[in-house]
Amino acid sequence: MERRTIEPRPGWQETVEEQGLIYPLTRYPDGSLRPYWDESAYYVFSLPEVEALEEVVEELHGMCLAAAAHIVEHDRFTDLGITDPRLAGLIAESWRRRAELPSLYGRFDLRYDGTGPAKMLEYNADTPTSLVEAASPQWFWMEDRFPGADQWNSLHERLVDAWKRQAPLLPPGPLHFAHSDGDELGEDLMTVAYLRETAAQAGIETEALSVERIGWDRLSGRFVDERLRFIRSCFKLYPWEWLTTDRFGPHVLGTLDNGGGTGSTCWIEPAWKMLLSNKALLAILWELYPGHPNLLPSYLDGPRELAGPDGAGYVAKPLLGREGAGVTVHEPGGAAVTRDEPCCYQELAPLPDFEGNRVVLGAWVVEDESAGLGIRESAGLITDEYARFLPHVIL
Repeated sequence: MERRTIEPRPGWQETVEEQGLIYPLTRYPDGSLRPYWDESAYYVFSLPEVEALEEVVEELHGMCLAAAAHIVEHDRFTDLGITDPRLAGLIAESWRRRAELPSLYGRFDLRYDGTGPAKMLEYNADTPTSLVEAASPQWFWMEDRFPGADQWNSLHERLVDAWKRQAPLLPPGPLHFAHSDGDELGEDLMTVAYLRETAAQAGIETEALSVERIGWDRLSGRFVDERLRFIRSCFKLYPWEWLTTDRFGPHVLGTLDNGGGTGSTCWIEPAWKMLLSNKALLAILWELYPGHPNLLPSYLDGPRELAGPDGAGYVAKPLLGREGAGVTVHEPGGAAVTRDEPCCYQELAPLPDFEGNRVVLGAWVVEDESAGLGIRESAGLITDEYARFLPHVIL
């Protein structure tokens, strides 16, 4: 793994916008606009390196599924902050019927510098973003800059194939794709639009709408779209923890299709993905696989040996959160500090520093197979909303 600098292509901004990345710039607190899509540098990997990482990702995915089974079997929902028995029961039923429910993808965030084993930082299994830039613009960037090279990127083909395989699981009628009107940047909109395109290429009838425009028909007890058609299936980039606690949350739970025709709306990703998108998963994985080379020590009751004079330091992560929100870093040797809100306390593994840039690998899974890589850089230890996306190649 190596970081190399390069001159950006002339007109790069217009190019990536035409390829679906309509949010190539980030506005900083001082009002300035700086590249989110950053092609002034790129990362290089060897083929054996990528093949080894693919094996790690698929092993981690299998371990996460085993952890989900453990949570359901041992009724450990409270460890995830899920205290509503009805919701826990629906998640458990969704897990048991998972073979009947469409489920596409997820993204592992990994700490890796090319020298030691990759370390799992978290699993974004419900509403992962940065898909558009990973699947499309970086592939075309490679074809422009390094024709004949390769890339860890089979995302588009695998997504289309996944839709083809899972189409028989969908109820009759169009598959609705829901974005949020509150998305000011366009990332939510374009991610949903891209996934809708992959479904359409698989031959699935699709329909677009916004979450805010989903209606509720009191007479039939069903969700409807703007044309008053029943929403039998819906892909959403709207977290399950919001979906179940919003004002219409009781309707979601009351009409949840967990397979077998038991409800009226099939949501994608399915409810069982709540087991994997929760940071408590990290502690349960460490409990089930202590000392695993690709895991970091993680706990729910406090930092334990990670704090104190001989401690390695730790990161406190809220059980639910995105783009580094609420994450705090505690340096080695410090005292143990526990927070009032439920958190996961994970060993501090500082992100690799490449010329002053802190890098995290986003490794994608489609169905159960490794499918691609997206790389983000940040100035600090926490990958937040000001991170930059950089392309990569295999040379």
